[in-house]
Amino acid sequence: MAETELTREEVRHVAGLAMLEFSDQELDYFKEQLDDIMNLIDVLNEVDTTDVPATFTVTENRNILRADEGINAEQKDELLARAPESENGLIKVPAIINESAGAK
Repeated sequence: MAETELTREEVRHVAGLAMLEFSDQELDYFKEQLDDIMNLIDVLNEVDTTDVPATFTVTENRNILRADEGINAEQKDELLARAPESENGLIKVPAIINESAGAK
């Protein structure tokens, strides 16, 4: 089995896709971690699955969802009255994503 090894440039590229910046020390650390992950994937790719049927789930468990139930308007009004800020019947919260930091 040939070991898969990423280059520092590939790790830096992946970090950039996630909008992360690493110091040289962090880059070396994450390169080692990603190399280990890629090598484990190589091991899994060597497993013979010829006679193994495709499986979408390993258990027969299913999600059981409850029915949606609206709240009465009095509860909503009380909730909105307690919120620090609301707009158009919705609770307004601070932005957590800077719009200028969109995908590159």
